[in-house]
Amino acid sequence: MNPTHSPGHCRPHEHLSRRALLKGALATTAGATVANWGGIFNTQAVAAEAAKRGKRCILLWMNGGASQLDTFDMKPGRPTGGPFREIKTKLPGYRMCEYLPKMAQQVDKLGIIRSMRTQSPDHPDGIYHMHTCYKQSERMPHPELGAMVAKYLGKADADLPSFVRMGPTGNAGAGYLGPRHAPFDLGRTGALPSFTSPYLPAANESRRSDLWRFMEAEHRKERGAEPFESHRVAKERAWRLLRAKSLFDTSKDWPAHEALYGATDFGRGCFLARKLVEAGVPFVEVGQDNYDSHADNFVCHKANLQVLDPAWSGLLTDLERTGQLSDTLVVWMGEVGRTPQINNRAGRDHFIRGWTIVLAGGGIRGGVVYGATDADGRDVAEKPVSEGDLFATIYTALGVDPRAKHYVGTRPIWATPEGSKPIKELLA
Repeated sequence: MNPTHSPGHCRPHEHLSRRALLKGALATTAGATVANWGGIFNTQAVAAEAAKRGKRCILLWMNGGASQLDTFDMKPGRPTGGPFREIKTKLPGYRMCEYLPKMAQQVDKLGIIRSMRTQSPDHPDGIYHMHTCYKQSERMPHPELGAMVAKYLGKADADLPSFVRMGPTGNAGAGYLGPRHAPFDLGRTGALPSFTSPYLPAANESRRSDLWRFMEAEHRKERGAEPFESHRVAKERAWRLLRAKSLFDTSKDWPAHEALYGATDFGRGCFLARKLVEAGVPFVEVGQDNYDSHADNFVCHKANLQVLDPAWSGLLTDLERTGQLSDTLVVWMGEVGRTPQINNRAGRDHFIRGWTIVLAGGGIRGGVVYGATDADGRDVAEKPVSEGDLFATIYTALGVDPRAKHYVGTRPIWATPEGSKPIKELLA
């Protein structure tokens, strides 16, 4: 907009008056004033705000499916055991993979489920199923775990998104909960997209935003349909995020934390996740790739676990150090496990009859190993856990009703399938 006076343009004093009018129109028409523009980031209110919002969740997603037999459910001396050795852990009598030495010292914080028996063996449907606890084949747009947490633990007028994910992650999004709870996606390192950098001077952008709000308020008087409102809300959230985006910049803090988390993109993502939950973001997902080891399983896992071990243990250590672990649930899982049988390419294929997921932190009793597979890991021997049971446990730990009911039109849909039960032994 040209600031000089000409027909159709206002003089400076008129512009200020009109700006006040526009903001008033927004307040009276929309029923609320413009939300806080990120000022809390310069005060100690960050921690207080996060505390008021209760539990948070960080999902560490092992894309492709990590091998339970080469991490937390090893079978030494059996034909299915593989070449990795066991090491002692902090939990008497429990042993785990030699390439997770730092996590071996964190076992007292973990709830280890070794008896997952699930239903979706392939990647797209498995990713969907293990993010929503429902089958993709039902043709209902179910929300991911992150969207559900955003709905119940998020804050609508927050400057930051309620659901952030980076790297290889879920494929369902907000589903029937709608765009208000959709994920905000970052790069693998947690970097913001390039389009988040403004291309106009602040004064011009301010005038444009005021005009946009005025036009939206006028439009809303006669057209109040949900898609219009979703567009308006998304725009306001985007503006608020731009004012708070400095939180995503880890360049100053990362050098002091690199040794703890490991000098990797995944480690840096875990560090950013810790920063975000500290600032009040209720759900963050960080993905690690390359676990789909149909060939060279042991080469793949050795490389991946050496990245995972410092990042995961560093995250738990940092959450505990900053007083957040008791209120932050950390979930480690992928879409499938790996077969006990080692194929002719030294690989392990997809497996769903008995695999492992690990929980830690907020609401979870540490030092618990739940369920077991048989001697060769070919099936669950005791205490099978379904997708619904897992999600009921996660929701309960976070203080969310696992049987919360939502409506798609007139159709009722529950947060977890009928018959899903939380695992009481894992809940603190």
